[in-house]
Amino acid sequence: MEKIDLINSYLDELFPGPKCELNYSNDYELLISIMLSAQSTDKRVNQVTSILFDKYKSLEALNEANIDDLENIIRSVGSFRKKSQYIKDIASTLITKYNGVVPRNHDLLVEINGIGRKTANVFLSEYYNEPYIAVDTHVSRVSKRLGLARKNDDVLTIEKKLQKKFDKSLWARRHLQMVLFGRYKCKAISPLCSDCKLKDICNEKKKK
Repeated sequence: MEKIDLINSYLDELFPGPKCELNYSNDYELLISIMLSAQSTDKRVNQVTSILFDKYKSLEALNEANIDDLENIIRSVGSFRKKSQYIKDIASTLITKYNGVVPRNHDLLVEINGIGRKTANVFLSEYYNEPYIAVDTHVSRVSKRLGLARKNDDVLTIEKKLQKKFDKSLWARRHLQMVLFGRYKCKAISPLCSDCKLKDICNEKKKK
């Protein structure tokens, strides 16, 4: 079996129905949650957004929120001052430019203050199941360990390589599966290698 076929098969075996682990009720809640997840965990983000979106139930409320209060609510996710301002900027932009609807357009998304390429990719793949692959720390690590990318490749290079490896119709699915694989099995510290069906093609195992 070809290496990519083995990877595809095992990811489908481990995560047959991959789901985003961020909690959200609408498009802007998802966008803000993804932004907050940078250098944080989905679990931590869910803890703060359960408070944030309960207190501020609309984009208008978020736009008018006291910045100090936002900082106190999201303090535990890290970079809370910058992210608090991003929340207000996202809310303001969506209200003034897009009638309160998150644009279904990658170029427009990355123009919003606080929204980078990875966040836009995750949003479009999750909310609309559009063909995007977002490269976070998990996807980067897994890609390098499995030889899908080189050790010194940056995130954009990895993204382009993965696009060539996987069928376009599966990009959103593979992104989620690689995130979950990196989060729960191919972990940064103490990866669970013993029963992994990819260990024979894994660069990490070869180093050991």
